Amino acid sequence: MYLTMVQEGGKLREWLAKQAELETWLDRVVPSLAAFGKDVFAALLIFFIGKRVVKWLKGVLKKSFERSNLEEGLSHFLISLINVTLNIIVIFMAISVFDAAVASIMALLGSAGLTLGLALQGSLSNFAGGVLILIMKPFQLGDYIIVGAKEEGTVVGIDIFYTHLLTVDNKRIVIPNGGLSNSSLVNVTHEPIRRLDLLVSVDYSENIKRVKEILERLAREQEMVLEGQPIDVYVNSFDPSAISIGCRVWTTTENYWLLRWKLLEEIKEEFDRNEIVIPFDQLDVNLSGSGKIEN
Repeated sequence: MYLTMVQEGGKLREWLAKQAELETWLDRVVPSLAAFGKDVFAALLIFFIGKRVVKWLKGVLKKSFERSNLEEGLSHFLISLINVTLNIIVIFMAISVFDAAVASIMALLGSAGLTLGLALQGSLSNFAGGVLILIMKPFQLGDYIIVGAKEEGTVVGIDIFYTHLLTVDNKRIVIPNGGLSNSSLVNVTHEPIRRLDLLVSVDYSENIKRVKEILERLAREQEMVLEGQPIDVYVNSFDPSAISIGCRVWTTTENYWLLRWKLLEEIKEEFDRNEIVIPFDQLDVNLSGSGKIEN
C-alpha cells in the first residue's frame, strides 16, 4: 500500500512539473503570438488602406492631368510610374510593422540588389528609354512612325517599358523603349502638310511638253492640293525604255494617300483619252534563218 502511494505521488509530482513547464512555455509563447497576430493585423490593415489610398491618388492625378491638358502619353507614363512607386512604399510600410524582420529584409534586398540590377538591365534600359521618349518627344500618341525597315504603325500607347504600334491591317506591334530610343525612326505625321512625289513613265515618241501640261493641269484641278504651294512638273530621267516625268504637289498629311490614289487614277484616264503611251518592259525576239532564237 505504501509503495503504491509513493508511486502515485511520484506520478503526481511529474504531472505537476509538466504542467508547470507547459504554463511557463505558454506564458512565454502566448504574448509573442499575440504580438505577432497584432503585427499581422496591423500590416494587413496598412496594406489594404494603402491600396485604397493609392487608387484614390491615381484618380485624383488622372483628373488633374486631364484638366491641365497634359499630353496623353506623358500622363499615362507618369500615372504608371507613380502607381508602382506608391505600391512599393505601401509594401515597405506594411513590412516595417515587423521590427525584427525589417533588418533581415533590408539585408536580403541589399545582397540581392546587384543580382537584380544585372538581371533587369534590359528593363532598366527600357525604362530610361521611355523617359527619354517622353522628354524629347520624337513622337506622340496618334503619330504614324516607321522604325527601321520592318516596323511601322500608329502609336497607340507609351508604357513604362514598351511602345505599342497599331498597323494599318490592325496588328499590334510592341517595341521595347530602350531599342526605340536608340534607333532612327521616321515620324510620318508629325508635320501638318506633306509633299506628294509621283513619277510617270511615257514613251520616247511622246511630246514631253504636252505630257507636262496635262500633269500640271490635273494637279491644279485637285481640291486636296494646297493653294499657295509650288506645283513642280519636270523630266526626272531617261530610262532604258521610257522617259520618267516627275510631279510634285503639297497636301495635308491626312489627305496624302487619298490624293495619291485619286491623282494616279486620273493620270491614267487622261493619258488614255489623249493616247499617250505608258510603256512597259518588252523583249524583242528575232528568228534567224537557222531557226535559232536571237535576242
